[in-house]
Amino acid sequence: MRTPLALTSALALLALPALAKDPAEGATTFVAYEAFLSPAQEPGEESETPKPLQKSLGATAPSTPRAERKSRGWGQLRFSRDMSKAYVDVQITGVKPEDILMFHIHCGPTDALGPVIVDFGEHGSPGKKFAEGKFTMELTNANVKFIKDMPGLKPSLPESCPVEPGMPFQTRTLVGLERLAGKGVLYFNLHTKAHTYYGEMRGQLYRTKE
Repeated sequence: MRTPLALTSALALLALPALAKDPAEGATTFVAYEAFLSPAQEPGEESETPKPLQKSLGATAPSTPRAERKSRGWGQLRFSRDMSKAYVDVQITGVKPEDILMFHIHCGPTDALGPVIVDFGEHGSPGKKFAEGKFTMELTNANVKFIKDMPGLKPSLPESCPVEPGMPFQTRTLVGLERLAGKGVLYFNLHTKAHTYYGEMRGQLYRTKE
């Protein structure tokens, strides 16, 4: 009795040894997301800042309408495939480093403000880290923050992001952060002395084409 050709091929494949990858590759290969930052992505003008927040945010320079700003930027967020590290690279133009007050990754869809999930100014002014308009930083789980209060608002609101909508669990790891990035709900936001609430410019993060 002859064995059918398809069955013979299947048996031959099962006999092959399983292909194994070097575990070290998990730290040296990446899942990457990028954003092009512009004022046009900010969902509102600085003049529309809610009154209860105007004093606490403390803008110290006159604002400029979004359509008239020359600030632009590009940023990349790369996760190692073992999710032990992530790397941020950003380049900006049209903004003086000394005017930068805050720089964050927020969690939120387009056209909406979302809470801060990574604060790049936690250990000093982020403006000092923009040497010649370039910023780089290595992230670990410790940089993914669970912030209990949203400054200036009472009653206080939670300021972190659930991994899944409607779930009570908050994102505390890089793997959770990458999952949010894959859903298209992470964005860079750069805040300056003139644009403290909505921000100077914003860039939604999307998966890069391989």
